[in-house]
Amino acid sequence: MNIVAAENACLHLPPDEVAKSMAAYLNESCHCVRLDRGALDAGLAAASGDPDFHAAHIAPRAHLFSDTAVFVARRDMAAMMDVVAAAEAVAARREYRDVVLAWAPESARAFFGQSGAFMSYDFHLGDGPPKLIETNSNAGGAFLAAHAAQAQSACCDVLHARLMGADADQFRAAVVAQFESEWRAQFGARPLRRIAIVDDAPEAQYLHPEFVLAQRMLATEEREVVIVDAQALAYRDGRLVADDQPIDLVYNRLVDFGLDEPRHAALRAAYLDGAVAVTPNPRVHAMLADKRNLAVLADTALLETWAIDPRHIQSLAGALHAELVTPENAARFWETRRDYVFKPASGHGGKAVYRGDKITRGAWDTVSQQAYVAQAYAPPSQRQVLVDGAVTPLKLDVRVYVHAGEVLMAAARLYQGQTTNFRTPGGGFAPIILV
Repeated sequence: MNIVAAENACLHLPPDEVAKSMAAYLNESCHCVRLDRGALDAGLAAASGDPDFHAAHIAPRAHLFSDTAVFVARRDMAAMMDVVAAAEAVAARREYRDVVLAWAPESARAFFGQSGAFMSYDFHLGDGPPKLIETNSNAGGAFLAAHAAQAQSACCDVLHARLMGADADQFRAAVVAQFESEWRAQFGARPLRRIAIVDDAPEAQYLHPEFVLAQRMLATEEREVVIVDAQALAYRDGRLVADDQPIDLVYNRLVDFGLDEPRHAALRAAYLDGAVAVTPNPRVHAMLADKRNLAVLADTALLETWAIDPRHIQSLAGALHAELVTPENAARFWETRRDYVFKPASGHGGKAVYRGDKITRGAWDTVSQQAYVAQAYAPPSQRQVLVDGAVTPLKLDVRVYVHAGEVLMAAARLYQGQTTNFRTPGGGFAPIILV
C-alpha cells in the first residue's frame, strides 16, 4: 500500500475531501512506514551520550514508541495551526487575562515575560474540522517524538519527504532557541549558566528518558544542565540552589501548576521573588492551560464583544465547545451527560476526567460541586497497526508543540482506553506524514 494507491482510490471525491479521505484510507490500510528500531536506538545513544540508553531507559518502557506513522491531511494540520493562532491571539487580550486570572492561583499574578517552553495543543481528528481537546503548559514527549520521526523507514521517497520533524538539526535549534528566549525574557543578556530540569522524583517519572535527552541537548561548554528532584531545591541568600550550586533557569515538569504544595516552597519563593527564571510557570498555566479557559475560548458571543478577529472566532467555534459546570446548569448537563466529557480545572494526565456516558451518580456529585468543565465529546480517529502480525485498531490524537505561538513540531499518540497511557501494544508516539 502506498500514497499512489490512496490517490487512485480517492479520485472520485470532491477536491476538498481528497486529502482528508486519503489520510483516513492510509491510516486504515498502509503498513509500509515502519520505525527502524536499530536506527532509533543508535540515535538515542548518540543524543544521550550513553551507549546503554536503550537498555536503561527504553526497554523498561516497551510502548513509548509505535512502530508506525500516522497520516494527516495538510488541510487538517493547517486548521490545527489556525486554532493555535486563534487561541494565542485571544490569550494576548487584556479582557481574556482579566477573566482567567480571576480563578487562577495567587502565584499566577507574578509575570516575568515567559511564554512557556513546550506548550501543546492536543486534537482529535474526524469527519469535520479537528477538535481541540485540551492545552498543556508542560507537555511531555517532544524529544522522544522527534527521535521517532528521525528513525522512520518508508517504502518510497514521497512518503519520507512528507514526514514532520525528521530534521534533527532543525529540532535542536528550535529547542535551544526557545529556552534562550525564555531566559532573555526575564534576564536579558545576562549569561545563562545553569539549567535545572525539575520534577518530583524525576528518575521515577515515565518520561524520565526525555529529561536525559533534554539535559544533553541544552548543555554547552558554558552551560551546565542538571536533573533535580524538586524537594532538593533550596532558596537562600536570594538564589535558588541545588547541591549548593546556583540555578539560573528551571525547566519545570511539575504538575503542581501553581507551586502551591509545601514541598515546592523553595521553588515558589524564588519564582515569586524573580530570583530564577521558571518555564513553564504558574502564569503560563493560568493563561493557557487551565481547563476552565476552554469555556472562554468557546464563548463566541463573549469573543465578539472583545472584537476578536472573526477568523479566529470561526476557527475556535469549529474546534471547540465547552462550558463551565455551575449549580445553575448542572441539571442540564446531567440530562445530556452522554454528549460530554467532564474535566477538572487543573487536571492532567486524564485524572478525574469522566466520560458522560459512563459517569456514576456519585462521581457526578463531585463534578457538580467542584471546578469542572463540560466539553463536547469528540471521538478520536483510528490508526490500524500491526501487532504480532494482526491488524489492530488504535485510537489517536495529535499533539502540536508550540512556543510563543510558533509551532515547533507535531506528533501523534496511539493508544487504547480512555486516555493516552503508553501501555498499549503497538501504541506510543508516532510521527506524522502529511498528505
